[in-house]
Amino acid sequence: MNDQAEALRYLVKQQENHRANTRIITVTSGKGGVGKSNFSLNFALALKRQGKKVLIFDADIGMANIDVLMGTSSTYSLYHLLKQEKTIWDIIQLGVEGIHYIAGGSGFRDLLELSSEQINRFATEVEKLHGEYDVILFDTGAGLSKETVRFIAAAQETIVVTTPEPTSITDAYALIKMVKSMGIDAQFKLIVNRASDAREGKETAEKISLVASRFLHSELPSLGTIPDDSHVSKAVKRQIPFLIAYPNSGAAIALSRIAEAYMDIPATASGNGGVKGFITKLFRLAR
Repeated sequence: MNDQAEALRYLVKQQENHRANTRIITVTSGKGGVGKSNFSLNFALALKRQGKKVLIFDADIGMANIDVLMGTSSTYSLYHLLKQEKTIWDIIQLGVEGIHYIAGGSGFRDLLELSSEQINRFATEVEKLHGEYDVILFDTGAGLSKETVRFIAAAQETIVVTTPEPTSITDAYALIKMVKSMGIDAQFKLIVNRASDAREGKETAEKISLVASRFLHSELPSLGTIPDDSHVSKAVKRQIPFLIAYPNSGAAIALSRIAEAYMDIPATASGNGGVKGFITKLFRLAR
């Protein structure tokens, strides 16, 4: 009997530990056209292939397109949850390879203008996701909108996608600088997309990291580089994630390595609140 009780306590403890380890990630960029949403989708798929349970929230208010990149259509979205027409489980859609996602669009703007009663209901629904996923990823809009700032501030960590182009580098740094100037203790990590080679990617990451360290007194670790690969645009035209359409391409191989290494990086302490902590921060900032 004592052995059974001990085994039960161990099982409960393991479940509680799992529930506390749900990682809340925001993916953003300083400007559009850098491949942010394409990265988000393929990154999520790469994590899923490692056995992680992943949910993507398409939080790009202006140009929500995660479903378009997969060649799927969404029956329900965040809008239906906010209108109390559907539950959180109803609006979770299935994409390619069984990836879970929630379409957002204008629903995320409505989200930040809810009444107290609506906030409580929404929070109750979303908190049901706690422990159900290893990673919940918010693909936000490019640039520094008020909605994006709130997601960055509420998330456990933020991945900033940039390219080696000077305008992209400048805009990525400007976004980080603006967030830091607002007193938000965001945990940023960098992805350099569309690099001509590994050297250019490394130099781009080092350039931004050096400036962030010198002028913002902030660390900006790089998660890695994804090469400029013609297979990516071909996959977009086919509406199939490049990880699936061209698994042996340079972009697919690089992204898979990034995802594998990412899960070995310890989660930041600020994310211990899990989904509930995220919701609390999100609505506190919305007021």
